[in-house]
Amino acid sequence: MKIILTHEVSGLGTAGDVVDVKDGYARNYLVPRGFAIRWTKGGEKDVAQIRRGRKIREIATIEQANEVKGQLEGVNVKLAVRAGDAGRLFGSVTPADVAAAIKAAGGPDVDKRRVELGSPIKTLGAHQVSVRLHAEVVAKLGVEVVAA
Repeated sequence: MKIILTHEVSGLGTAGDVVDVKDGYARNYLVPRGFAIRWTKGGEKDVAQIRRGRKIREIATIEQANEVKGQLEGVNVKLAVRAGDAGRLFGSVTPADVAAAIKAAGGPDVDKRRVELGSPIKTLGAHQVSVRLHAEVVAKLGVEVVAA
């Protein structure tokens, strides 16, 4: 099935790309979650609009990405969450939580879809988080999860 991606999907493409995927993957996962729309002849107009929006949001050059990487690595991020007595969280920390904590700590505005957690963060303490700024630039920063 041919689809148009509306968001970046890891391993598949970025917003505005027209890709061919299996019917079940598109019908059961990508389209219901809003990551893609079905490709139609009229949908080509949507592709231009999605790409225009992507250009506004994305970091265009490697130099800009390295500059933002320097800003991110200089930020001390603390995230206050609810936790039990043993240090286990009620739920887990999401990429949106990390992006909001970076912004609150005085760092640059980061899209939550660019934040990559190696594994789900479900305990208190220091954790490593990656932020994919550009295809070739990844910023690694430490996030300290503390009890609220």
